Amino acid sequence: MSALRIVFTILQVLSGLAVTVVVLMQSGKSAGLSGAISGGAETFLSKGKAKSLDDWLAKATKWFALAFVLLTLILNLI
Repeated sequence: MSALRIVFTILQVLSGLAVTVVVLMQSGKSAGLSGAISGGAETFLSKGKAKSLDDWLAKATKWFALAFVLLTLILNLI
């Protein structure tokens, strides 16, 4: 196996782990009947820090997922 392929494989594994961790760190979106009932309380009690952290995690998820897909395509072409 070439050194370049090993480097891309390591980067792909790390980006896959990063996507997994970032997705698990995000707060769940309330859905269904229980989300409709408790959703009103969340709007009054939510803090700005949690919102900004969720925004940052959403952006990080997009970038790590894009890196994972691009590395997968590169490894397929090598």
